[in-house]
Amino acid sequence: MIKVLFDTSVLVASILVNHEQHSACISWLIRVKRGEIQGYIGTHTLAELYAILSAFPAKPRLSPQLVQQLIKENLDSFEIISLTSDDYKAVINLMVTLNLRGGAIYDALIAYGSLKAEVDHLLTLNLKHFIRFGGRIEKIWLFWFLCGNEVYTDGFFVKIALKVLPYKHFTIP
Repeated sequence: MIKVLFDTSVLVASILVNHEQHSACISWLIRVKRGEIQGYIGTHTLAELYAILSAFPAKPRLSPQLVQQLIKENLDSFEIISLTSDDYKAVINLMVTLNLRGGAIYDALIAYGSLKAEVDHLLTLNLKHFIRFGGRIEKIWLFWFLCGNEVYTDGFFVKIALKVLPYKHFTIP
């Protein structure tokens, strides 16, 4: 079975029906729920998803109880990847090596989790957040859902040069 790690951005778009990328992302969430693919998320993603959904400026605003229910209903089929303190130290070392600062570490934790779980694919709406990690995750296909944009990565990810159109599924070779 194909193993797919979901970035928080894809989960937010999957859950919020008014999100501009909802149609493109919900199909992946449905595939996990149907058992067609194995979905993965990092422990950090759980906290980040709660933070985003509970602060989202919807009218009416989503209550903490509703956010908890949405997370439970949508992520029960996912396997959660936990990182150890040694994993965190390795990610910090990577950040220092790449001279990266600030919030980039949260994407690095997701990327590291994808390697730890040996997933086949990492789904994100924020490709640029992940390409900065270079060859360290080049074996994972990153799917980018931003409409009409082509991805050129200067060889960071050998397998990436795709254009994803909304509302269409694409085949993994």
